[in-house]
This record gives sequence, C-alpha cells and structure tokens, in this order.
Amino acid sequence: MKNLIFQEPKERVTDGTSGISYAWNSIRASVIVPLLHLAIILCSVMSLMLFIERVYMAIVILYVKVLRKKRYTEYKLEEMKEDLELNKSYPMVLVQIPMYNEKEVYKLSIGAACGLSWPSDRLIVQVLDDSTNEVLRKLVELECLKWIEKGVNVKYETRKNRNGYKAGALKEGLEKQYVKDCQFVVIFDADFQPDEDFLWRTIPYLLENKELGLVQARWKFVNADECLMTRLQEMSLDYHFSVEQEVGSSTCQFFGFNGTAGVWRIQAIEDAGGWKDRTTVEDMDLAVRASLKGWKFVFVGDLGVKNELPSTFKAYRYQQHRWSCGPSNLFRKMTREIILCERVSVWKRLYLIYAFFIVRKIIAHWVTFFFYCIVIPTSVLVPEIQLTKPIAIYIPATITLLNAVCTPRSFHLIVFWILFENVMSLLRAKAAIIGLLEANRVNEWVVTEKHGNTKKQKNNIKTLKKSRSRVGERLHVLELIMGTFMLYCAIYNLIFCQDHFFVYLLLQAGAFFIMGFGYVGTSVPN
Repeated sequence: MKNLIFQEPKERVTDGTSGISYAWNSIRASVIVPLLHLAIILCSVMSLMLFIERVYMAIVILYVKVLRKKRYTEYKLEEMKEDLELNKSYPMVLVQIPMYNEKEVYKLSIGAACGLSWPSDRLIVQVLDDSTNEVLRKLVELECLKWIEKGVNVKYETRKNRNGYKAGALKEGLEKQYVKDCQFVVIFDADFQPDEDFLWRTIPYLLENKELGLVQARWKFVNADECLMTRLQEMSLDYHFSVEQEVGSSTCQFFGFNGTAGVWRIQAIEDAGGWKDRTTVEDMDLAVRASLKGWKFVFVGDLGVKNELPSTFKAYRYQQHRWSCGPSNLFRKMTREIILCERVSVWKRLYLIYAFFIVRKIIAHWVTFFFYCIVIPTSVLVPEIQLTKPIAIYIPATITLLNAVCTPRSFHLIVFWILFENVMSLLRAKAAIIGLLEANRVNEWVVTEKHGNTKKQKNNIKTLKKSRSRVGERLHVLELIMGTFMLYCAIYNLIFCQDHFFVYLLLQAGAFFIMGFGYVGTSVPN
C-alpha cells in the first residue's frame, strides 16, 4: 500500500541557511511529515473506496442498459394502462404542492398539476401554502379558485406556523379528512411542471406491484443553459439520476427519494411512521424508514419532470448545505436502526450503510476537499512527500470521466466542473461534519429561491447589469483563504519544483477566488 501511494522524492532546490528555514525544516521533519503521511494514507483509502464504488456503479449501468434490465422496463406499462382504462378502476390520487413565498413559480406549478390527465372525480390537488407574505397568499388562493371554477378539485391549505417546514406541511396535508379515500400521493415542489400524462406513466406501476411504495421520476432542467453554474449543476445531477438512482433501483430496489416528482403509496408512508422533521432531508428520512419496513422503490428514468436549478450562488450554497448536512445527520440518527433491522436482507443493510451513506454522502465530500484541496497541495511544500501518479492523477481522472459521461453535451466543460466541484467540496465537507456532530446550523432550512421559467432570461440579463449586492453577502472568507493557500503552493511549486503541478494549483486558486468573491451564477436585485 505504501509503495502504491508514495514514491521516492526527487531532489528539490531549497535554501536552509536562514533561521526561518531551519525552524521550518525542524517542524517539518518531526511533525508535519508524519501527519502528512498519515493523512495521505487515510485519504488514499477513501479515494480507493470512492473509485471502487464508481466503477461498480458503471458496471451495473452498462449491464442494465446493454441488456435492457432496468427495473421499470420489466413492467408492461401499456398493457397496464389499457387494463386500467378498460376496468375504469381509477384509484383516488392526491397531488401535494408545498410552497413558501413562491412568487415567480406558483402559477406554473398549480397550472401543471391541475392539467394532469386523470378522471376529475378521482384527483385532488392540494396546495400547501406556508407563505408569510399575505399579499402573495391571496394571489395563490385566487389562482386556486380559478382552477376550481374550471372543475378541478383544488384544496387550498394554510397554517398558522411553519412547524416542521416542508415535512410539517406534508404531514398536516395527509391528515385532512378528504384525504382518507386517497390511495396514492404525488408530490411536486413549487417549481416543478409535470407533463399531463405523468400519472398514467407512474400510477400503473403501483397498481401492478403491491410491494411498491414509491415511483420516482427524474428531473429535467428548464434553465440549464442560463449560466455556467447551472450547466455544471446539470452535470452532477445527471450523474445522480442516470447512475446513482438507476443503480439503487436495479440492484436492491432502494434509492433516496428526491422530495419531489415522485408518487408514494400512502400506506407505505403510514407504515414508515409518516413524515418527520428531525433532519433537513425529510424525503431521504422517509425513504430509508419505508425501505426498512420492506417497501420497494422503482425509478423511471425515461420520465422527466421540468424544474428549475438555482441560478444564484447564494441559493445554491444554501441548497448544498442542506443536501450535505442532512444525510450525514440522518446517518448518525439511523445507523443503529439500520443495523438491527431484521426485516430486510444483510445485503440491503450493507448497501444502505456503506454505499448509500458512508461512501456517497460522507466520503465523497471529504476526499474531494481534504485530499485534492488540502493534502495534495500541501505535499508540494514538503519534499519528503511525493505521490504516485495512480493516486494523484489516474484515480481522480477516472472518477471524473465516469461522472462527466452522463452529460455528453457538456463534456467540454469538464475542467470547469472539476474546479467548481473542488471549491464546493469545502462547503459540503463542512456541512457533512456539522451533520455528524449535530453542531450549529444542523437544522438550518432555507428555501431555495426560484426565478421562473427561462422565457424570462432576456429580461433578467437587463436586470443583472443594474443589480448590486452588498459586499458582505458576496464575500466567502473560507474560499478566499483556500484561494490564497492554493496560490502560495502554486508559486512555491513554480519556483522550487521540477514539475508542472503549479498549472492545476493556479487554476484551482483562481476558482476559489472567483467563487470567494461571489462572481459566479446570476445576480438578482436585493
């Protein structure tokens, strides 16, 4: 293992005549070198774990695609739809739309839900409005009344408080008396716009297999071309849906519910104990608990639902904090429950703990930041440490290529994606640690702001030129510190070393500075 990670250092030009150099060499030999050796071994092990997991998922995806073994293709959807229409045995379906001050998108989401193709007497559209803006509440209510007049069964529900945030709203919505007759519940966040045949392409799966608790559709982004940041987000999320969700569905019929664009069997929700607000990933929490009760999930990869990516850096940072902190905190709360659960197989429990939580939700963030942004750059300053190419280059490159191949139209942006993800790994690693330790901000919930459809982009461009944000809101101190550290390592490498590693360090330093000063994504008026 040691030979794989380290190689004999090449001779470097150093000046040890000064007192500072002597002190540095003493500290380096007795403290820094041993710690760095240990850090490299630990990070290399984590890197190999992530590498093996990515290669395994790539093999599974090749298998299910080449042999057409995707879980949802095992069902004869057209025959199920024909049988449903012939027997006229339509189940009662509830559509829930949780929203909070969604000024830009409430009409889009309500209109899309009300336009779903399903017998009107077997469909209830429930708008769960937690808005604090009274004027906006009235507008949302008027929009609901408009669809009621058109014959759609719309229920407009509000609360006096926001206890439990989204989970609390969904839980209270299911407790309404008129929901008792509903067999399935569909959830759409406020910016999601399903096609009218969505129910016809999801409900039959649940009717055919009584063991199915959830049918999940993939996301399709209406503003992916809005800016470079949204293009890079698309690359990461395409991998999540095309690979991670597909692998989970195909191997052990489990994956993390994405919180929207999914259809639940209400019995499965009740069997799992209902919605809980103990973490910021209430959707994943419900999915894990339902899976431990024996319910199975299916991911329908060819069914996309239009939605919006966060286009401002501020909104994206809040979202990524929630998505990184919540899973690690849920892992802390549910590890014992998963291990002791005898209702599911040992393989499924191992998949949940090792692959789903440890590798994808924790190690993936840690190794990206600590190894590629701290340990490897630091090794430039320490001549006793020199990594081998397999650990420093080949394994990261393979992981990157496996991710980027899912979005071929953006393959030319792969360098930008690497730099962007490395910078974001700082926030994600920090959030994962906060979740594990249940430290400050562990339950911070900030709704991701939306700006409407891409039809408004031309108008937004004019707005950007006039908009100004406060300097304090744009600056991100940790990113700027990391940028300074990377720049120092780059200069040192350029002056004293005989390789070209400074090229990467300069690019990464530039990315940290750009994002540290907030010059990424779009801007909106305060």
